Order: sequence, then structure tokens, then C-alpha cells
Amino acid sequence: MSSAVDSLLVVVLLLNFMLLGTSRLGAAINGSALQGVILGVLTVFVHGSFGARPLLVGVAAAGIKGLLIPGLLHRALRDAAIRREIEPFVGYVPSLLLGAVATGAALLFTSELPLAHGHADSLLIPSSLATALVGFILLTTRRKAITQVVGYLVLENGIFIMGLTLHEAMPLLVELGVLLDLLVAIFVIGIVIDHIHREFASLDVTRLEALKE
Repeated sequence: MSSAVDSLLVVVLLLNFMLLGTSRLGAAINGSALQGVILGVLTVFVHGSFGARPLLVGVAAAGIKGLLIPGLLHRALRDAAIRREIEPFVGYVPSLLLGAVATGAALLFTSELPLAHGHADSLLIPSSLATALVGFILLTTRRKAITQVVGYLVLENGIFIMGLTLHEAMPLLVELGVLLDLLVAIFVIGIVIDHIHREFASLDVTRLEALKE
């Protein structure tokens, strides 16, 4: 199981770099959706069993993170009729370099932590920190609100991975708490995006300056 978990986490890390390097909104949404599906599968493998509880949480995670929320984002992208380019504040190459530095820092930081035996040789904690940092980079370096929602999704994915390390102590509470928080937050952000589009006919966050009195 541990080799399968690490393999899935490597794919998650590679998707982080894809999200930092892509110039298309649709590809960014699809990348975050694939991450969500992988995390659903990861939930089952981390629990080490195919019982009803891990399967239920895994299906819920994949459904919400990989299907429901990306579907809403694709619909918002289509209905808003905005340009499909991401238009970042920071270029793609610098973003990739920031992602590489964040991933390397997460690996170095984790190597210094006094981890339990089951987590010392796993990629769960370093990949969770790296994914959360990449999500923060996406949040702060992307111009359009819909891309920042993707960044928030990636940030939450990192938190979700961290929660999986506590599955033995709190097997259900952590996963369901993260899913509920994610679901509520995305609906709130969806309302914000809808208001921005209705007010300005654009999802460019720089236009929020017009709200100043």
C-alpha cells in the first residue's frame, strides 16, 4: 500500500507543476479535478482497507473535488464568456521556479521533523506542505478570480492530504470536516464570482478597485 500511496502522491506533485505552468483556464480546472480524483483513491489506500467507511469518504472526496466543483467552474467559465487565458501577475517560468523552491523546502523541512515511524518514509507530509504552498502561489500570482478558486482548491487539497495522516487517531472527523469546509467555501466563492461578473462583466480581480468610494 505504501508504494501505491507514494506513487499517487508523485502524480499530485506533478500536477502541481502542471497547474503552475499551464496558460489555459480549462486545463487548470481539469488539473485540479484530476487531483481531486487521485485524493479520493488515495483516501482508500491510506486507510489500508476497502471497508465501507474509507470507500464512502473516498467516493465523496472524488465526487466533490473531482466532479462537482470542477463542473461548476467549467459552467462559470462558459457562462461568463471570458477569455480562456490565465493572464498571471507572475510569469509561468517564475511560477514554476517558485513551485520548485516550495516543493524542495517542503521536503527539507519534513526531513527535520521528528515524525512517527509510519510517516517518516512516506511522502504524505512533504506532499501536503508542497501542495498547500503551490495553492498559495496560485492564489497570489493569478489575475482572474476563477483561477484563484483553483488555487484555493489546490490549497485545500494540501490540507486534505495532511488530514489523511491522522486517519488512525480521527478516522472520519478530519476527512468529513475538510470536505464540508471545502464545499461551503467553494459555494461562497461561486457567489462572489457571480456578483463580480454581473457587476463588471469580467472576472479580472484588478477591477475590484472600482468598488472604492
